[in-house]
Amino acid sequence: MEFAITTQNISKDYGATRAVNGVSISVPRGSLFGLLGPNGSGKTTMIRMLTGQIRPTGGSARVLGYDPAIHPVLVREVVGIIPEQESPPSFLTAQEYLEFVSSIRKLGNWDDEITWWFDFLDFSEKRDVLCKDLSRGTRQKLMFAQAFLHQPVLAVIDEPLINFDPLIQQTVKEYLVDYMKAGNTIFFSTHILDVAEEICSEVAILHKGNLLYAGTISQVLGSGRHLHEFFISLIQGDPGA
Repeated sequence: MEFAITTQNISKDYGATRAVNGVSISVPRGSLFGLLGPNGSGKTTMIRMLTGQIRPTGGSARVLGYDPAIHPVLVREVVGIIPEQESPPSFLTAQEYLEFVSSIRKLGNWDDEITWWFDFLDFSEKRDVLCKDLSRGTRQKLMFAQAFLHQPVLAVIDEPLINFDPLIQQTVKEYLVDYMKAGNTIFFSTHILDVAEEICSEVAILHKGNLLYAGTISQVLGSGRHLHEFFISLIQGDPGA
């Protein structure tokens, strides 16, 4: 089996606080992998290490064969990334921002691709609005579009649905599933367990920086429990809780 992401005992300390504690996971290529956990469990820290935004304190990672601590720019060139906080440049319009991303990624014929995303996520009327004047939900749409403009084989996403209304949530969920079925890999963090159960093929559960579970959704459901029941039982049974 080929893996898009692997980590070996990866850890991150912030002073005396250990945010991620020796986590080892393997994300198969062509999977929709959910990183789950309560607030403060280490999900965002994991994503920031995998995308080369911060260096681990210990252990290592490989993302599409690259070590993000050593080659952060190479990782960000090939991976689609949506960070925890949507942050397009305030001084650009939505259209200008997607043109800028297309230029940086050296995409050809980007006008059609940009138009498709404005139509698909239903925010064409915001093309010429400055990013600083966009609502949080619209900024999230813009960040989602920029992550997939270059059709990456791997997307790493922090809480992709949190600012979307129910209609856009459904559109995005269907897109992610179809994207996975086309052979690509999605790695995303969330604390919305119903979404993870609905669309993920595999999940990992973190609590206070520790890995409590990594496996397939079918294994969880095969135990006769829904994901939220399984999740709560693990969290409440964690000796560190």
